[in-house]
Order: sequence, then C-alpha cells, then structure tokens
Amino acid sequence: MASRLAVAPLALRDTLAIARYIARDNPDAAVSFITALETTGHALAEMRKDKLSTVDCTSVLRGGVVEPGELERGSWRYRVKTNTICVVMAFRSETELVVVTAWRIGR
Repeated sequence: MASRLAVAPLALRDTLAIARYIARDNPDAAVSFITALETTGHALAEMRKDKLSTVDCTSVLRGGVVEPGELERGSWRYRVKTNTICVVMAFRSETELVVVTAWRIGR
C-alpha cells in the first residue's frame, strides 16, 4: 500500500504538523532529518551560496508558513517560508523528511 504522503498532497495543517513533529518534537526523527539534509548535495550547495546552516533550515521548518504541495519528479514538495528564508522539503516517510533546496528571500 502506498503511503498517503506519496499519493496526494497533504492538507497544509497536516504538512506543518508532520514537519514540526520531525524537526522539533521527535528527537530521533530530527537526527535522521539532519542526516538526510547532509547527504543532499543540491540543498547543501544552495545553502552555502546563501550562507544558510542546517540550524537555519530546521528553524524555518519549526516556525515557518507552509505553502500547498507541488508534485515534482514523483514526490510532493512543500515550501516552508519565514520572512527571510524559504526551504523546499519532501517527506520520505511520516517520520523523515529531506530538504530539497533552500535560499534567502530578497537577497
């Protein structure tokens, strides 16, 4: 059976709840998030360009505003924004997400 995360976009409140659970409320999942982020070459390269850290991205996931999901390359991707940073993420499962890319807004 396919995960509900892969079949259709999540409601905004569900997206934010799962992302915050992973980034803040579940220490084990948060560690796997950081590991996934460190192995994502494109995200790291883009973060370096804008002098962003994994802490910056985690903070955005904890407190940012989520936009509706977009289906791209077979996975639902979600933009999470603060006033200064945008993080694009995709769920691998209900306990793990990967940052696809991130950038500073208005630079």
